[in-house]
Amino acid sequence: MGVVRSFELKMEEKKSKISYFSANITPIISVSLVLLLLGIVAMLGIAANSLTDYVKENIGFDVVMKNDASQQEIDALKQMWTKAPYVASVKYISKEDALQSWEKETGENLMEVIGVNPLSSEFEVRVKPQYVSVDSLNRIEYALSQNKSIDSVKMHKDVVEKINSNVNSVVLVLGAVLVLLVIISFVLINNTVRLAVYSRRFIIYTMKLVGATPGFIRRPFVLTNVVNGLIASLVAMAMLCGLMYYVVEVNYDYANLIEMKHIVMVCAGLMVVGVMMCALAALLAANRFISLNYDELYTK
Repeated sequence: MGVVRSFELKMEEKKSKISYFSANITPIISVSLVLLLLGIVAMLGIAANSLTDYVKENIGFDVVMKNDASQQEIDALKQMWTKAPYVASVKYISKEDALQSWEKETGENLMEVIGVNPLSSEFEVRVKPQYVSVDSLNRIEYALSQNKSIDSVKMHKDVVEKINSNVNSVVLVLGAVLVLLVIISFVLINNTVRLAVYSRRFIIYTMKLVGATPGFIRRPFVLTNVVNGLIASLVAMAMLCGLMYYVVEVNYDYANLIEMKHIVMVCAGLMVVGVMMCALAALLAANRFISLNYDELYTK
């Protein structure tokens, strides 16, 4: 008898598990697809931001020195730029290096043609992304114009303006899409959870009749949907990571746009959003049906 009873308990447990997944599989799939879409948009935003930073890191200005600039003045500029907060990198090109580059690119020996080296030494300065703006470059240009050893400063302000304009447009579009997706996601999740609670509205009414408090009635619905949100977020995370792996396999250069910490942050965000939205939707749906009387159960 003990063996038979144990077998019956195992079968009941198995049936309860099957019934749980059969009853909640549709909400889990729906929520996971919504979270996947949110994750894709978040990844696109991160990739766009990383690409923008990469482009900005290769923007800066060129400083051409005067022909009579002394080595001491050149060394002073080198030391200044090693301490300047706006400098990402700096490269010094001497007159001799410039002459060799000219000969390599054009095949013309200026020393033989002119007799002297007409080229000037210069610095190629790359600016940190947070300083890539027209106002910042104007202030840097004004400060450098006071240095008497500098002949000219070539700022790429037109490129900076185009980049910042495009970045602002991308941020606005992605921000609007993300806000819209969050609203749509909550509406879809709320409808999905509401349907699940609606199918048990008579159970809710029966619990009210036997004296169950609203908190006691809400608890199982909220806990069930918290679990559903957690499972859906895990499914969405797995699909998102699989998609990221496929993209990197197609083109490895994309791996440099999104770091592992960004993937972890997005996955953690999906988990929080999935659990919170499902819990809030269950809370709202349960409260709605708890407040209905018997006649309204057929019409609402």
